[in-house]
Amino acid sequence: MERKKKRLPVGVEDFKEIRTEDFYYVDKTKLIQDLLENWGKVTLFTRPRRFGKSLNMSMLKYFFDVHTDKTLFEGLYISKETALCEKYMGQFPVISLSLKGMNATSYEKALEMAMPMFQYELGKFQYLLESEKLTAHDKNLYSGLLSDDIDEGRMCYSLKTLSSLLYKHHGSKVVILIDEYDVPLAKAYEHGYYDKMVEFIRNLFEQALKTNENLQMAVMSGCMRISKESIFTGLNNLRVSSITDVEFDEYFGFTDEEVKELLEYYELSSSYDTIKEWYDGYQFGTVEVYCPWDVICHCSRLRVDGNVQPQNYWLNTSSNSVVRRFIQRADSGFMKQEIERLIMGESIRKKIHPELTYQDMYKSVENLWSVLFTTGYLTQRGMQEDKSFNLAIPNMEIREIFTEQIMEFFKEDVQQNKGLAEQFGAALKNGEVHEVEKCFTEFLKRTISIRDTFVKKRLKENFYHGILLGILSCYDAWVVSSNRESGDGYSDILLVMDDEETGVIIEVKYAENGDLEECCKKALQQIETKRYEESLRREGIERILKYGIACYKKRCKVMLLPSK
Repeated sequence: MERKKKRLPVGVEDFKEIRTEDFYYVDKTKLIQDLLENWGKVTLFTRPRRFGKSLNMSMLKYFFDVHTDKTLFEGLYISKETALCEKYMGQFPVISLSLKGMNATSYEKALEMAMPMFQYELGKFQYLLESEKLTAHDKNLYSGLLSDDIDEGRMCYSLKTLSSLLYKHHGSKVVILIDEYDVPLAKAYEHGYYDKMVEFIRNLFEQALKTNENLQMAVMSGCMRISKESIFTGLNNLRVSSITDVEFDEYFGFTDEEVKELLEYYELSSSYDTIKEWYDGYQFGTVEVYCPWDVICHCSRLRVDGNVQPQNYWLNTSSNSVVRRFIQRADSGFMKQEIERLIMGESIRKKIHPELTYQDMYKSVENLWSVLFTTGYLTQRGMQEDKSFNLAIPNMEIREIFTEQIMEFFKEDVQQNKGLAEQFGAALKNGEVHEVEKCFTEFLKRTISIRDTFVKKRLKENFYHGILLGILSCYDAWVVSSNRESGDGYSDILLVMDDEETGVIIEVKYAENGDLEECCKKALQQIETKRYEESLRREGIERILKYGIACYKKRCKVMLLPSK
């Protein structure tokens, strides 16, 4: 009987749960060895979201913690390093705190949310109340940390105080792990209380990481590397490992070999090329990696339905507001060309500022390039030179995020500037081919186009199709159908105008060879051959206009089938 396959850990970030509940685990325990052999008192890992930061932090917790179950690491890489395991595994009290939950609309609410988070972690050490090594005063200090009225000041000192008590009890210095350290700062900036949150985080870190004599080591993780002057003032023992560093480059994300091994285990190797096209392409240091969240999500779906198409799993884990801001700032022809080149699969050379404050991130387009890079919407190609990188869109998934934001921005722009859209609609209704062509060309010039080498012909046609739908969305009284079954196929666009006496059929083609006229003729021929007008005829519409529209880059041609 064939052994049942391990479960895929979709959304599981607890190392112990993965190891004890029969989940598939990609072994990243060599990170522990590298962390200990390349010593840093305080280490900050910055990586984009969904690249395994929280799981790695959980792994570190279970490795160092005095109460750990050492069998969790059996069979993994680190277990072979016996001398290192004897010296460090299970030797330290560990304080592990995630700041992810400090997501509030005001500073006061953020602190209210922080209190139970702190108390939950602090409450794990209640055995200190029975410790013979602590004085009554020590125990009162600990009880005070658990009280419901713990204030902002005591929260800032809580990790340092707890470290002292743990050292007294265990005789070992403390390992402090802080996950998602930058989430409170992001939310504070978004809701207008950034300065207050910076002061709180700075005070917390200064007490826990700078002036804490009972600290063995600390590890932090987050998406952004916040300016040292902002929250790490005076923290001279901080070592940062970012996406540009070679050290630790393979421990966040899946390598190509790890993905091949995973696919082979689940008998999904036939999907390798698709998964690589959609979810690979990130370069951390010198290593190319896949987004693990995407790979796990898609493989989970493939096991149920082998024909499932790749999807944008990353999109649903963030607002993608930075891409939106970037598109909105593309007000010059040069910047539009740069975005078009990115979408084509080319790279753009830019100087990157690795340290920013949230207040600086959106002040300039130059800073936006840095934010896109550090948050994973762009990646590097090759090596840096003097803080400059060749930046590119990593894969099809991120490219789709860009194109969706481009289309959303285009639709908003059409709604705000309806004049040209109204001209287009009137010409469409009256059969004025040259005017339709003129207006549509003007729209193509105004938007960021999706061109040539990076995408298949059908996807290019979808882009121009989307532009047309965006223009037609201005007409609330018109009934617009997209890819509707009609006759012997599915027409690109069918619309019934407000007088309910006129119908329009539009077939869109992309002219790969630039021959717009030939493509227009093919579009019109398809309308006739597939009998797209039948559904409109059944609705009693007598006047039907049939348009073929061919596009190539920012050019188009429009032809109208003569009435019979």
